[in-house]
Amino acid sequence: MNYQNFIKISHVLHSITKIDIRLYDQDGKSIFQLINHSIPSVLVHPDKEIDHIHDILHRNEANRYYHYISPYGLEYIAAGIWRSQSFYGSILIGPLISSITVIDRIKDIISKNNLPIGERKQLEQFYQSLTILNDTEYKDVGELLVHLGVHDFTHSQQIPSDTLIPALKPDIQKTNIEENRQIIEHRYQQQNKLMNAIAKGNKAEVTHSINPMTDLVAFSNRVPGSPIRSSKNIGFVFNTMCRVAAERSGVHPVYLDNISERFAILIERTTTLSQLTKLFVAMANEYCDLVAAFATGHYSPIVKNAVDYILLNLGSPLTLQHIADQLHVNPSHLSRKFKSETGMNMTEFINRKRVDEAKLYLQRGNSSITDIAFMVGFNDLNYFSKVFKKFTSLTPSQYAKRKSV
Repeated sequence: MNYQNFIKISHVLHSITKIDIRLYDQDGKSIFQLINHSIPSVLVHPDKEIDHIHDILHRNEANRYYHYISPYGLEYIAAGIWRSQSFYGSILIGPLISSITVIDRIKDIISKNNLPIGERKQLEQFYQSLTILNDTEYKDVGELLVHLGVHDFTHSQQIPSDTLIPALKPDIQKTNIEENRQIIEHRYQQQNKLMNAIAKGNKAEVTHSINPMTDLVAFSNRVPGSPIRSSKNIGFVFNTMCRVAAERSGVHPVYLDNISERFAILIERTTTLSQLTKLFVAMANEYCDLVAAFATGHYSPIVKNAVDYILLNLGSPLTLQHIADQLHVNPSHLSRKFKSETGMNMTEFINRKRVDEAKLYLQRGNSSITDIAFMVGFNDLNYFSKVFKKFTSLTPSQYAKRKSV
């Protein structure tokens, strides 16, 4: 079986949908893929589920497509490659999600599948980057895959347009140069203000600085005749700028890599200037939130490394000795520095962060208090309840009931 035609089909599908495409032969071996999303290692990769998907497709007619939903809420659409009633493989598109509520259920997915809570932020970023399709769009994509899976690829040729573009007059060119100079100067002024606001985690200042910035999207003309391409290019620069600002504040690269990748995907997926404008605002605000939650740049290197390690490993056993060993520092020295800079001893800091994380799961109401306690790193339910009440003045049960009212 020559799969070259289906590789070309995969290129076309990926170009139009901006969704990951995978091509498999009849034995489930990956032949070709175009991937935007790096699936987190704690989730099951589609390559490990292809045997099940192939089994379903093989047992059905050639005109059927399969809408597969993984235990982690990731969705895929697959159709078989058929010739003369023989099955030769499949085209798989995804991951996707069919509802924004899946993102709200990240905490439930973590709890149900025993995933490490330190991965919560990264998983949220990953799910938020996925394309959302409604029922009609799922059906349309499925039908398209079915038709492409049973027909050969037809090579096309473009008929060029003979429309002439009028030449720009010198006086208009001069005016445009002056306007562009002013726009560029203004843009860089706004960029510096915005970067400083993000680096400080100042949401009010970010909101004030981002509004003039978004007005510049429509005026970009770096790619003549293609304002959307020009604005996307500005979007990529803006994403990098926000990432650098957040990095300057001491946010760990793990968080930055996830959010930066997600916004790069979302920028490329936009089709209108209004979508890009909204994305610029969301981007600035989310980087600002990231700084507020995870910035450690105001600490000395030894305390910064300790805080980063704690935040990334909240669900694991954490002691002063263990953290000191991981950082290759003296425990007594680390303890003194930590208390001096955070105002808390390390145990209190860890417990406070674990309680903050537990609140998120208690608000969902879909996991038992015992499960939540173990998930956030407490091995003793009574101790968890005691610590929780110390920081919230409520027991975990009281907190959960209050939030459910």
